[in-house]
Amino acid sequence: MKQQYKQMSPVLAVLAALASTQALAQKSPAGDAGVITLPAVEVVGRQQGGTYHADEASGTKTDLPLLEVPQAVRVLSRQTLDDLGATRLDDALDYVGGVSRQNSFGGLWDNIAIRGLAGDMNNGMSLLRNGLSGNRGFNAQRDMANVERIEFLKGPAASLYGTSEPGGTLNIVTKRPLWQSAHAIEGYVGSFGFRRGTIDSTGPITENFAYRLNVAVESRDGFRDFVDTDRSLFAPAFTWKISRDTRLDYSGEWLSHKTPLDRGVVAVNNRLGAIPRERFLGEPADGKVTLENQTHQFMLEHDFSTRWTGKLALSYKAGEMQGFSTEAQPTLQPDNQTLRRQRRYRDYTSEDLTLQGEVVGRLIAGGFEHELTLGAETYRFRLDQLMLRVNPTAGSPYAIDVFNPVYGQPQPAPAPNTQTREDQRNLAFYAQDVIKLGSSWRLLAGVRHDRHEQELLNLRTGLLTTQSPSATSPRVGLSFLPNSQWTVFGNAGKSFRPNNGTNVAGAAFDPESGSALEAGAKWENAARSLGATFAVFDIRKKNVLTADPANPGFSVLAGEVRSKGLDLDLTGQLSRSWRINASLTYNDATVEKDNTLEVGGRLLNVPQVNGSVLLVYEGAAANGRYGLGGGITHTGKRLGEARTQVQANTGVAAFELPSYTLAKLVAYYRVSPKLRFSLDIDNLFDETYYTQSFQHTWVAPGSPRTVTLGVQAKF
Repeated sequence: MKQQYKQMSPVLAVLAALASTQALAQKSPAGDAGVITLPAVEVVGRQQGGTYHADEASGTKTDLPLLEVPQAVRVLSRQTLDDLGATRLDDALDYVGGVSRQNSFGGLWDNIAIRGLAGDMNNGMSLLRNGLSGNRGFNAQRDMANVERIEFLKGPAASLYGTSEPGGTLNIVTKRPLWQSAHAIEGYVGSFGFRRGTIDSTGPITENFAYRLNVAVESRDGFRDFVDTDRSLFAPAFTWKISRDTRLDYSGEWLSHKTPLDRGVVAVNNRLGAIPRERFLGEPADGKVTLENQTHQFMLEHDFSTRWTGKLALSYKAGEMQGFSTEAQPTLQPDNQTLRRQRRYRDYTSEDLTLQGEVVGRLIAGGFEHELTLGAETYRFRLDQLMLRVNPTAGSPYAIDVFNPVYGQPQPAPAPNTQTREDQRNLAFYAQDVIKLGSSWRLLAGVRHDRHEQELLNLRTGLLTTQSPSATSPRVGLSFLPNSQWTVFGNAGKSFRPNNGTNVAGAAFDPESGSALEAGAKWENAARSLGATFAVFDIRKKNVLTADPANPGFSVLAGEVRSKGLDLDLTGQLSRSWRINASLTYNDATVEKDNTLEVGGRLLNVPQVNGSVLLVYEGAAANGRYGLGGGITHTGKRLGEARTQVQANTGVAAFELPSYTLAKLVAYYRVSPKLRFSLDIDNLFDETYYTQSFQHTWVAPGSPRTVTLGVQAKF
């Protein structure tokens, strides 16, 4: 795996050389009459003068405007990401309705639930990169330097993308080359030793070939004791116009992330705040865990005619995670201050190869307009996992006093624990038809059939387990447009996701299956600059893996969960100078059936209520332009540790994370069209809060007040 990265160096050198090339600029199209006219949007670097409101999302695989799509879709535009000062995906999550943070594996990766439903530890959340699977394997926290926008496709997307969560799917759209020369360099410094530099460069090489290069280098000491982070991103892209009707796009990414695995703090007697939020309960001598990811995507598109288009996409992802960690056991000792720990070593590698082909046709049939998509997809995913582990014992407790930690104990050598090799293969066919039934109705119908094969080899025992689940995932949606500004919609769909592992008898599990219902309304103002989406939903998921009460360490298919509620998103321009991003969610996510967990209990880390608002004002100063704004997010209390039915029956109190409300301040001053300065203050009032947990000894505290100063130069 490491050798693969070394072999890329000549490619990096060539692509870096392309970044210095400049070419002619092209003019921007004029705005439509009646639309709020905004200042010209910057094409590279941190932006101003843009909008939060989007009218399309490529993840829907339809040319319909979002107003007409019978599905709730929320798009975080590049302007939104810039106003939030987002450097990672995690920085923007609280500003989308229906999204809640989940276990982040000690701060190493992104993990969220949409509408209360999250993926398991092996599959993670449902995430796409430019419409192709982007989350199989172990992936470092996503960097925003090369991201154009993030599309939250709420509800099931299995009819298009196969294995997914019925609550929703993210589609990260990366920056593409532009046919005008533009370059930007940015630098940031901030609290807790934060330092970051970025480059964004784009332009044509020839009249038929354009490039884009995004580079980011970052380091931060962090507010947590002994937890510092180094990361770097190198993301080249190119577009080649092979002919008038044929285009090839490439998007690449090398991401390196190094940081200690940090499980957070403990709740003493289920009470948070007993120890400071800065306290690290691992072992500094373990050093950092390293995650290395690389992604390569090639997309070939050909127009057969004005009505028919063909697309062929190839994606290759590789990753590795390696390093030592010292992690807390599930409970404190009876003295409520001694925490036993286990030391682990992980060496995980993965490779993911996907091939996808589509034909899209726009035709008239039966007197109605159709947009027909026919596609096939196949992938092969391989995951190798090696774990060495030392469990605490009476003779070797490897413990720490949470109130008076002493580091530097002799470190026990971890022994073999897990060594597996997993191969997954999948073949799928899918179809979607979007029909315009006159001027007022839109019908969307789609279906996908997946044939999945999985082999899991235990390299320690030689046991080979195989399974071949298959699933058909339909979806249907209907929109009614009473006028040009309103849409009323509804949809229903199913989803599936294969379960990993075996039961105590060595038999494979049936895949998870989900079903979802959604109904709502969308509105846009006459200028198409401000829009809102309101939706109610009811989602059920079956075949959820739960602990086998008769055989510790094994699982059984006994779980069923349900999530119901409503969410609201409002985005766009209130006036030429004011823009707004607001969300509100009520989510009742509970366990319906289980052998172990409390039936009727809430799902982990999912608040019943959360909401946000971001307001930014832009105006002209004597010698430039300025922007000033702020945001407020509220997250309700959440279950912080899974609660068993036995605990509920015996009156054991549930462990909950407290609610919190955070404020942020954003400001910039543009001295000239080429130079500007920015200020971001997060957690303005320095509130102590906790973002997510897995158990009461693994609770992730949020950052204290953080100030970031930036300078952005364009040339």
